[in-house]
Amino acid sequence: MSTTTLSQHVWAIDPSHSEIQFKVRHMVISTVTGSFGTFEAQLTSHGDDFEGAQVTFSADIDSIQTGQAPRDGHLKSADFFDAANHPKLTFVSTSFTKTGEDTYEVSGDLTIRGTTLPVTLSAEYGGSNVDPYGNHRAGFELSGKISRQAFGLVWSAVTEAGAIVVSDDVRLSINASMIRQ
Repeated sequence: MSTTTLSQHVWAIDPSHSEIQFKVRHMVISTVTGSFGTFEAQLTSHGDDFEGAQVTFSADIDSIQTGQAPRDGHLKSADFFDAANHPKLTFVSTSFTKTGEDTYEVSGDLTIRGTTLPVTLSAEYGGSNVDPYGNHRAGFELSGKISRQAFGLVWSAVTEAGAIVVSDDVRLSINASMIRQ
């Protein structure tokens, strides 16, 4: 009888080669893109496959960047993220399921502004290699959509013409370069 022991690998996100973005429809006619400048993530896998991996992620709300300082300040205010009372958003995975050759479904609990809800993201594995410095890297692109109002980001306004200023749907886009520790 043979037993196989899978080795555990811990991967940390490389912030200089990763980006965490969100996109929201503005005035129903255009899209505003924002990002988080300060974030951390760790992925723990077993063996050479990422099936069943565990992921933790956090982003500093105060690092929101949309290219417009007044808008960034409004997003950090109590109208939206309330950074003074809720300085981080977090994600803790509950499953990491292979759905195709290089695709996964990542489900977990997302906490924004003190509200925790389950979310599911689609993930595409970009592959892995060893960089010129000897670091073993793996790349992932994740995407999904959440309701901002479900997380307590309920500020809303309507223009004189009746257009909604900020959509409820928020699209998430994450490009992560992970380094095996």
